[in-house]
Amino acid sequence: MSDDRSLVLQRQRQLKWRSLDWLEAVLMTLCGLTLMCFCTSVVCDIVTRTIGRPWLWLQEVTSTFFIYGIFIGAAVATRRNDHLFLAAIGDSLTGRPRLAIETAIRLVVITVGVFLTYYGYVNFLRGFSSFRMPSMTPIASLYAAIPFSGALITLFAVEQLINGWRNGFENTKEDEELRAEGPPP
Repeated sequence: MSDDRSLVLQRQRQLKWRSLDWLEAVLMTLCGLTLMCFCTSVVCDIVTRTIGRPWLWLQEVTSTFFIYGIFIGAAVATRRNDHLFLAAIGDSLTGRPRLAIETAIRLVVITVGVFLTYYGYVNFLRGFSSFRMPSMTPIASLYAAIPFSGALITLFAVEQLINGWRNGFENTKEDEELRAEGPPP
């Protein structure tokens, strides 16, 4: 079975390449880190404003952690098949209908990932002409998360599509056992 302490989700293992497990673990760690930093910066912002000595740069820090957390989270959720999917429709089908709906879902996600990558990169380049206040950092520093996330979403959807065609999209016995066990305590 799997190590309960692992950050890599073992559900739907047939749709994942083991060579990308390290990336999922890194992305999960980054999600936790951005969430922790976001919460800490919000608390610091509240405290400094309450005592009458606001640190204005904290709003920039808070928004940066929020935006990076959102886009990294979208990418890792795609790998874990927890986000951007109409899983209930596919789970209710078997055989060719399941293959068709799962393929269509992943093609839509790939399209979204490609658009995020391309237009996010265009937006990133344009962001060098606008600046955040008070630090005067180019706003492109925020936009960098968008094409990065789009590329990862595309990669993970392609991974699932290829492996789904090879191994099938249906839940395996291991998936059913993991579902029966429930989440680890």
